[in-house]
Amino acid sequence: MSDVPTLLSEDDFLGGKLRLKQPRRGHRAGHDAMLLAAATPAKSGERVVDLGAGVGAAGLAVAKRIHGIDLVLVERDKALADIARSNLAANKLHGRAIALDVTASAAAFASAGVPPDSADRVLMNPPFNDPSRHQASPDVARRSAHEEDDDTVAAWMRTVRRILKPAGTISLIWRAEGIARVLAALEAGFGDVRVVPVYPRPDAPAIRILVRATKSSRAGASLMPGIFLNGAAGSVPDDVQAVLNGTAVLPLAMT
Repeated sequence: MSDVPTLLSEDDFLGGKLRLKQPRRGHRAGHDAMLLAAATPAKSGERVVDLGAGVGAAGLAVAKRIHGIDLVLVERDKALADIARSNLAANKLHGRAIALDVTASAAAFASAGVPPDSADRVLMNPPFNDPSRHQASPDVARRSAHEEDDDTVAAWMRTVRRILKPAGTISLIWRAEGIARVLAALEAGFGDVRVVPVYPRPDAPAIRILVRATKSSRAGASLMPGIFLNGAAGSVPDDVQAVLNGTAVLPLAMT
């Protein structure tokens, strides 16, 4: 996406409790963002940083659930950061959106008000389609939002390690087939890694993983019960619908 204004849609999330403007073309917020928000623990008064926030969907969903957090939305695309700022105001939520690359230097983050050891919680939905294994989208914005390079997870996790306080948590959503890369990136500096597979239906392999880990923890990893987005009959299960409507959270969000 560029700084050139684009056509926007206004879409309801959390059962209509959250209304977001977002580009009609390119990467669009959906279930992944709401699942990530529902997997993110936070308490009033904590600083919550959403890395690669786009228009702010996941971070704003956390702020809608937990009032009084200090929300920081980090997005490298200035046009998307501007939309995220507008979404904050439109939903009457406290926070700020900054235009900054997730892999920027510590000095750049500090200048933007996010110095080392300043975040209680970080959440992120990084680009996760390996371009060598997936057909690239012809849309530049969509391609940028979805494609990773070999170092994406490791590079983003270096930023997470730097800005998180000791005992702070990282929550992320990723493609299921990339679980080894995520676990490898968490080996340095994180423990108590909890993984929740996300299945499209009961008879299909997982398509996503939700992961939560704690900085400086020495606890081991655990594989938790999975989530099924659709039941055997094709309908959305009540527990998942409750999460998407914002009336329930996932176990990963429980501290």
